[in-house]
Amino acid sequence: MKEKNSLGVVLVVEDDLTSVSMLSDVLSNEGYTVLVAMDGEQAIYIANKMQIDIILMDALMPKMDGFQACQALKEDVALEHIPVLFMTGLSSSENVLQGFNAGGVDYINKPINIDELLARVKKHLSNSHLTLSARLALDEVGQSSITCNMNGKIIWHTNNAIEMLSNASPDPTWATEKLPNIVKNWIMHDPQRNSTLELRDLSGMIQLRFISRTHPGEFLFRLINNDEIYAKQRLKNQFSLTTREADVLLWIAHGKTNREIGQIIDMSPRTVNKHLEQIFRKLDVENRTSAAAISLPYI
Repeated sequence: MKEKNSLGVVLVVEDDLTSVSMLSDVLSNEGYTVLVAMDGEQAIYIANKMQIDIILMDALMPKMDGFQACQALKEDVALEHIPVLFMTGLSSSENVLQGFNAGGVDYINKPINIDELLARVKKHLSNSHLTLSARLALDEVGQSSITCNMNGKIIWHTNNAIEMLSNASPDPTWATEKLPNIVKNWIMHDPQRNSTLELRDLSGMIQLRFISRTHPGEFLFRLINNDEIYAKQRLKNQFSLTTREADVLLWIAHGKTNREIGQIIDMSPRTVNKHLEQIFRKLDVENRTSAAAISLPYI
């Protein structure tokens, strides 16, 4: 449900009718579509039935409180992407920490400052849309990517990534029980962008490449299998390429555009083009079609 020209669908989870009325009027006047839940259980039910863009969650409610409801939402793969902003008069550091540990992205104190609320809703909606667009793009180009939280738990993955892990491990629980500890320990050592870690207890050679921190407490990784590793090494040796040039040439040979290559290896299309210029010079070719043709025997 999203009305025409709506800025987004906001689910207000609040048991106080006066607050519900105020928030609904303010958000509706700004151009948002507003849905209302009176407790945590109702919020989860609505989120499963409707397309929600962002949730304003009261912390203290009957039946299921806001912290429990948020945690339940974040444990559901289909709903974990929805940003949750807590609204509460509880302002101690312990309560703030509880909100973030439950999966909330922000904390708004009561009584609510309307201008502050609208600014934060706009900001987190924008961040959420950018993240969702990036994830869809990674899935479309066949990327093997996962996003993990601070504890190493996978909170999002492309279809290719989960298929690769399933094929590489006879244990169906490996990704949920063993991988988190591996990732958590690596995160604690503050890995540099594009650094890699070999997943030794899987069949074949699979590396985990750290791409970036996408949000506070969220880390994006790419899975690289042995075929890709060996292919890049062969291209690098055969044509005296740098590591990044070998990355680019590999995906050129697979028919990817500069934009798609940038999404795969975390690089701007302009930088991809600069690497292409060097690749053309080293391969003594004039275009990407010729470069792809020359590289195919080595991948």
